[in-house]
Amino acid sequence: MSNRPRGGRFHAGRMESQFLQKFKMLNFAGVAFFMSTALIATDPRNFRDVLGCCPTSVAVITALNGEDRFGMVVGTFTSISLDPPLVGFFPAKGSSTWSRIAETGRFCANILSAEQAHISRLFSSKAEDKFAEVIHGSSPSGLPLIDGIAAWVDCRIQSVQEIGDHFLVVGAVEAIGQGTTSPLVFLKGGYCIPHSL
Repeated sequence: MSNRPRGGRFHAGRMESQFLQKFKMLNFAGVAFFMSTALIATDPRNFRDVLGCCPTSVAVITALNGEDRFGMVVGTFTSISLDPPLVGFFPAKGSSTWSRIAETGRFCANILSAEQAHISRLFSSKAEDKFAEVIHGSSPSGLPLIDGIAAWVDCRIQSVQEIGDHFLVVGAVEAIGQGTTSPLVFLKGGYCIPHSL
């Protein structure tokens, strides 16, 4: 004869039922939480803070028109397609530097290294001739190529599309190169150096 108390089976079932009920309540609370933050996302500051949790590369987009050199910093440079090889970035609609780059039909993405936060700050500044303060050479297509970068991507502008308050610029990749240093990362409003786990 079993020594298990009578009603044990019913008691276990009741505990399981209570657990499931609590789980459903927690799950519902989780859904309600995400719904509430989606409403708050209409606030630009909250939107920037949340998306700031997603680390990005830091790239200087360069171009050349005759003897005039152009460069702008973007934190939106990304790969788009492997076949054919396409990359992209998102300049603001009001960027005067982008309008000059667009006229050339080409760009070179200089992906900054972990030691080049000062170059990012330089190309984000109002300095008249930013290239005068950095050592640089030329990419295969003749565009400015900053010395010591983590990698570079030489492109022809394939398309430009308006998206919200930015443009989506798609580049057809024609040449690429890689250095020996780690890339610079931007996260939560500051520069970071990635480490392997």
